[in-house]
Amino acid sequence: MPNQTCADQPCPVTDTISTLEETIESGRLTHPRTRRIAEEVHELLEDVAWGRAGEEHLPAIESLAGELAEDSPIQAGIEAGKMVRSSLDQYREVFTSHVQTHNCPTGACVKLAPAPCQMACPSGIDVPTYVSLIGEGKDAEAIEVIRKDNPFPWVCGLVCTRPCEFMCVRGRIDKPISIKFLKAFAAERAMSERRYENPPKEPDKGQKVCVIGAGPGGMSCAYYLALKGYGVRIIEALPTAGGMILAGIPRYRLPREVIDREVAMLEDLGVEFVFNVRFGQDVTLEVLKEEGFDAFFFAIGAHKAFKLNIPGETEYGLIESIDFLKRVALGERRRPGKRVVVIGGGNVAIDAARTSLRLGSEEVILAYRRTRAEMPADEEEVEQAEEEGIRFDFLTVPVEIVGENGKTTGLRCLRAELVAREGSKRMSPVPIEGSEFVIETDAVIGAIGQQVDKQTMLELTELAWTRRNTIDVNMVSMETSEPGIFAAGDAVTGPATVVEAIGGGKRAAEGIDRFLKGIPQPKMPPVPVRRDRVACTEVPASTKMILKRPEMPLLNLDRRRTTFQQVELGYPENAVREEARRCLRCDICRRCGECVEVCRDKMGVDALQMGYFDFDHPVETDFRKTQERCIACGACANNCPNQAMQIRDENGERVLSLCGTVLNRQKLIHCTECGAVMGPNRYLDYIQKRIKPVGDVVAADKMVCDACLRKKSATATVDIPSAK
Repeated sequence: MPNQTCADQPCPVTDTISTLEETIESGRLTHPRTRRIAEEVHELLEDVAWGRAGEEHLPAIESLAGELAEDSPIQAGIEAGKMVRSSLDQYREVFTSHVQTHNCPTGACVKLAPAPCQMACPSGIDVPTYVSLIGEGKDAEAIEVIRKDNPFPWVCGLVCTRPCEFMCVRGRIDKPISIKFLKAFAAERAMSERRYENPPKEPDKGQKVCVIGAGPGGMSCAYYLALKGYGVRIIEALPTAGGMILAGIPRYRLPREVIDREVAMLEDLGVEFVFNVRFGQDVTLEVLKEEGFDAFFFAIGAHKAFKLNIPGETEYGLIESIDFLKRVALGERRRPGKRVVVIGGGNVAIDAARTSLRLGSEEVILAYRRTRAEMPADEEEVEQAEEEGIRFDFLTVPVEIVGENGKTTGLRCLRAELVAREGSKRMSPVPIEGSEFVIETDAVIGAIGQQVDKQTMLELTELAWTRRNTIDVNMVSMETSEPGIFAAGDAVTGPATVVEAIGGGKRAAEGIDRFLKGIPQPKMPPVPVRRDRVACTEVPASTKMILKRPEMPLLNLDRRRTTFQQVELGYPENAVREEARRCLRCDICRRCGECVEVCRDKMGVDALQMGYFDFDHPVETDFRKTQERCIACGACANNCPNQAMQIRDENGERVLSLCGTVLNRQKLIHCTECGAVMGPNRYLDYIQKRIKPVGDVVAADKMVCDACLRKKSATATVDIPSAK
C-alpha cells in the first residue's frame, strides 16, 4: 500500500468548515439567530484556516458553538454546535497549531495562491477571472466580479496606477496585459447596457455607521457596509462627492459624469450623503453619537499642502497645487498665470501643469530636483504632458520666489547633481554651488506633497498619530486607538493611490462589521479571494504570440491643449477582446515548471519553451515551437498539479493546451483491427523506438494496437521441436 502523503490527509479545520458550510447552505438553519451565530462561527473558522486568527478566536468559536448546542431552538442548530464543539475538543492541538503557526501540516488548508496580478492589487480584485470574462464578451459579468472587491471599476479603469500590470507575467514575454483599460471598457459597456447593477443587500441590521469623507476610501467603506445591512451616512466638507478623485484628478483624465454615475450606485443602496459639512467645525462626534451612530469611519484624506519653505513664498504668493486643482474642479476657469512654473515630479504636479495649459497659460514649465528616471509620476502622464508642450526642467532646486510690487516675476533655482547617500537606495539631489539661474514666471505652483490636516480631529483626544502625522491604525482591521473609530485612505497611508484607498475602505468595512457583531478581528491581512475559475478561452499558439498590446487612441492634440475633454478615448471592442486573449491565466498555471521538467528530463523531448516560468532569469518563450517537437504523449498534462496543462482527443485529433493556448494538434491513428485510438504518429514512432516489437504478425502498412498484437501473438502457430 502506498504511503499517504501529507496533502492526502484530512484536516480537522477544513472538515469542520466544510460540514458547517453544508449545514448553512442546506437551508435547515431556519431560525434567524441560529443562522447568524453559525455564520459567525464559520467566519472565525475561515480565519483559522487562512492563518489569520489570534488567541481569542478559539475561545470565541467555542463560546458561540456552545450557544448553538445548548440554546438553539431548532435541532439543526444544536447538531451544528455539537459538531463544532466536538471538533475543537478532539483536535484542540491541531486548531491551536493553526492559530500559533499560521500553517496547516496537512496542506489541506492552503488555498490556491492568487495570480501575481491579483496579489499586487491593493483591493484584491480577481483579475484573471474578469479579464477572461471580458475576452468572452461578458462585460456585465466581469463588472460583477470586480465589484466584489472594488465598487468603482469605471473610476479605477481610468485613473488606477495599475500595480497589477507591473506584476503581469505576460510582461516577461512582451508587454503586460492592458488590465486597467479593459476594466474601463467593461464598466462603460455594462453601464450603457443598463446591466451595471448593485448586488442584493443583507437584511437591515438596525445599526448605523457614520463615514467622514466622501472620497474613494469613504465611499468604498460605505458601499460594503450598506451591502451588509447597515445604515450609512457620509458627511463631506465639499459640495459634492468624490473627495480627491473629484478635487485632485482633472476632468480630462476622469470625467465628472463617471464619478456621478458611481456615486448614484451608492445612493441606490440607501447611502445618505450630507455635503458642505466639516467634521470638527459643523458637527462633532458627540452630536453624531447622540443621533444613534454605532461606529465611525474617517477617510478625511490629506488635503493640506506642504510648504516649500523658501524666501518669497508668502510675500509673492505660492499657489498650492491641491487647492488650485480643487478650485478648477468646482468650476473656476481663471488661468494661474501667463508663464507658470510647477514645482514637483508626481502625478499632482503633472495634473497642475496640464490643467494650467488648458486654462490658457502660454508657457508651462515643470521643475523637478531629480532626473526623469526618478519621477514618481505615471510614465504615460509624463509622455502626454510632453506631447502637449509642457517643458521639463530636471535637476532643478528652487531656492527663492522673486518679484516686485507684490507680484511674482521669477523663480530663482540652483542646478543639482545626484549623489548616493549612505543607508538609502535612492540618489539624493545636491545643489551645485555657483549654478544659480532664474526662470521668468508670473505664477509658481507648489506640488511637493500633502499631509493630513489634524485640526479637524482635535476633538478625538485619545486618537493616536504616527510620526508622519497620519492616523495610527491596525492595518488589518483599520481600527484606531479609540474604540468604535476606524480610518483608512490618505489620512492613514499619506498621499497614495485611489485603489489603495479603496482597499483600505473595504478592510475597514469588514473591521466595523466585526466590531458591531462583537467578534474578534483577524490578526493577519485577508488573502485576496479567488472569485471563480472560469473556463479558459481557446487561442492558437501562433495567435497567442502574434497578438500585441494595442496603443491607446488619444484626443486630437489641439483639443487636448484647449479643452478638458477626456484625453484617452478607449479601445475599440475588437481590440479589447483580442487584448484579453493575451492573458496567460496565471490563476491556473502556477509556473511550477513540472511540465517542462518531465518533458525535458523524463521524456527527452524538450518541447516546451516556457522561458517566462523563471522570474529571475527569463529566456525566450515561444509557444509555437511546441508544435514542432511535441509528440503528444500527455506526460506534461498528467504531471500538472493544477490541470493547467491538458490533453484531450477530439474530432480525430489529439490536442495539447496550456490554459486554453493550443500548443499542438496531431491527427490520431486508429487500430486497423479493432478501431481503438492508438495516438498520433509521432507518439507511436517514439514508442516503437523504445520497445521491442512483439513480432512480425501484421503487414507493414497496417497499424495494430497492443491488445490486438497480443491476441495475434497468442494465437500464432509455434513449432515445438520434439524430444529425442
